[in-house]
Amino acid sequence: MFKMLRAFVKKEMVQALRDPRMKFFLFVTPMIQLAIFGLALNSDVKNVKFYAKPMINDQLFRDIRRDAVASTWFVPIAGSEEMNGEDIEKFRSGSLDLELYAPEGGLTRAYEKGEGEIEAVIDGADLVRGRGIHGYLTNIVNEAVGARKGRTSSMDFAVEAQTKPSETQHQPIYFATRTLYNPELETSYNLVPGVICMLMCIITIMMTSMSIAKEKEIGTFETLISAPVSVKEILLGKTIPYFIIGCVNLPFVFFVAVAGFDVPMRGSYLWLAVATAFFLITTVAIGTMLSIIAKNQQQAMMGSFIFLMPAILLSGIMFPIENMPWPLQVVAAFNPLKYYATLLRNIMLKGGDYYVLVTRTLALIGISIVCVTTAFKKFRLHLG
Repeated sequence: MFKMLRAFVKKEMVQALRDPRMKFFLFVTPMIQLAIFGLALNSDVKNVKFYAKPMINDQLFRDIRRDAVASTWFVPIAGSEEMNGEDIEKFRSGSLDLELYAPEGGLTRAYEKGEGEIEAVIDGADLVRGRGIHGYLTNIVNEAVGARKGRTSSMDFAVEAQTKPSETQHQPIYFATRTLYNPELETSYNLVPGVICMLMCIITIMMTSMSIAKEKEIGTFETLISAPVSVKEILLGKTIPYFIIGCVNLPFVFFVAVAGFDVPMRGSYLWLAVATAFFLITTVAIGTMLSIIAKNQQQAMMGSFIFLMPAILLSGIMFPIENMPWPLQVVAAFNPLKYYATLLRNIMLKGGDYYVLVTRTLALIGISIVCVTTAFKKFRLHLG
C-alpha cells in the first residue's frame, strides 16, 4: 500500500512541478503577495481633506485646527480661506472629507459658558473612513480641551475621569455630526458597491482566462487556428460571450443591491452602463492574456487568482490607497478595479460628480485600449 501511495505522490508532484510556470505560481508568487499584503493592509485614515475657518478671537477653535494639521492626519484643502459655508460639490468630487464649524460667537466663548458645540460635516460614502475621521477628531478636541484645563494629554483625562467622575462625565464640548450620503451609517452602503465590483471582475476574468486554456488542454486549439477564420474573429468569438455574460449579470446584481440591501442609486444608469462596458472590456482582455500564457485550465485559474488578489487589495475597496507606499500607489494607478469601484460609489451614493465620472471613465477607456491591444498582439505572437 505504502509503495503504491509513494508512487502516486511522486507522480502528482512531478506532474504539478514539471512546468516552470507552476513552480513560479506555487513558490514565488506567495512571497510576492505576502509582501504586497503586508504593505497594503493598513486601515488607518490619513490625508483627511478638511475645512475649518476659525474667527480671529476664537483661540480654542484655532488650537483644534492647529492640532489637527500638526497630527498629519488632516490636510487643509487649498483655497479654504475663500470658502464661506458648506460646499457639497467638493464632497461629491472627493476633494473634501470634513468641514468643521464653530457656534455663533466662537467656540471659546461657548466653551466658557459650558455650551460648546462643534458642527462636523463628514463624507460618509466610505463608512470606515468616516468613522475614523470622527474618532481622530474626538481625540484632538479632547487634547485641546485638556490643554486648556491644564491636562497634558488625553491619558490625564482618562485618569481624571476615574478619580473625579462627577466632574468629567459631562464634556464641555460635544459634536453635532452630520454624515453625508450615509446618515444612517449603514454598512451595506460601503460594502455592496465594492462587492459588485469584485463579482463583475471575478466572473469575467476567470471565465475568459479558462476559455482558450481549455481549448489547449483538450487539444482543439490547433483545429481552431487551422480553420479558415482570422485572428480577430477567433479572439472576438472567444471573448464576446463573456462580455455579454458580464452585461447580463449587471442588472441582476444591482437589483439585489437596491431592493435587497436598500443601497441608493442616486446617479445616472446610462453613465453606469458606459463605465461598466469599458470595465468589462478591460477584464475580458486581461482574462484573454492570462489564457494565452497558461497551458491548461489549472494554470489559468492560478493566474486569475494571482491577479485578482492584489488587484482587489489595491483597488481601495477594503483599504485606503493613500496609506500605501508610493510604489504601490503607482501600481494602483493602472488598476481598473480602482477606477470602477470609485465610479460605483460616486454614482450610487453621491449622484455622480462630473469631474469624477469623466476622469475615471477616461482612465478605464485608456486601460481597456492598452489591454485589448496587448491581448491581440500576444494572441498573434502565440499563433506565430
